[in-house]
Amino acid sequence: MIGSSPADAPPAVTRVSVRSPIPGLRFPMKRESIVFAVAGMFFGLLAGWLIAAQYAATRPAPAASATPAAAPADAATARTPVRQPPPLDEAAVARLEEQAGREPRNPEPRISLGNLYFDAERYADAARWYEAALALDPRNADVSTDLGVSYYYLNQPDRALQQFERSLAIDPRHTKTMLNVGIVRAFGKQDLEGATRAWEQVVALAPASPEGQAACRALEAVKAAHPDIQGGAANGSR
Repeated sequence: MIGSSPADAPPAVTRVSVRSPIPGLRFPMKRESIVFAVAGMFFGLLAGWLIAAQYAATRPAPAASATPAAAPADAATARTPVRQPPPLDEAAVARLEEQAGREPRNPEPRISLGNLYFDAERYADAARWYEAALALDPRNADVSTDLGVSYYYLNQPDRALQQFERSLAIDPRHTKTMLNVGIVRAFGKQDLEGATRAWEQVVALAPASPEGQAACRALEAVKAAHPDIQGGAANGSR
């Protein structure tokens, strides 16, 4: 997943609080915005992805054929069952949609609908409800960041980063947003310097927090594979 190209589905996202780019990895923690979970599995994958990318950069690119052939499925792929997204709680959706209709100025049922659709990996529907919630509560940095994560899952990394900028305009110390900025920079934009700057901000602001520990381990993985990467103080969303 992490080694996939930007055109493929992006590395998955759940919650450390909320959401992380590793499919199926979910944490019973506070429901707030985050792409990456605090999990050692991710950092091993990150290091492997960086090393693979570094190795690939030293190899000549293959010549494109006039008619691309379909990639053959290997035996391991053929044996691996396709992971199904979690089921959508249709009853809860119906109840919340009815509440949203009765309470047109209440963002809460819209936030809950966004969360339900996100957890069912229906990111376009999640984004639609997060957008509706933000129209009513535009100062909610958590929902703004969840919306950015949804855009990332929809293969819109630039739009995700723009939304994260809005989150940081609301709360300049929102470390979960900064952590997400680093992930989208690294995986969505292949911008390791930008990712490093974002993660360094998280460590500077909250080194003992789960986000700070995650950012520290991500920085260690990046620097182990790319010791020449420079960070430095900067706005993590840029």
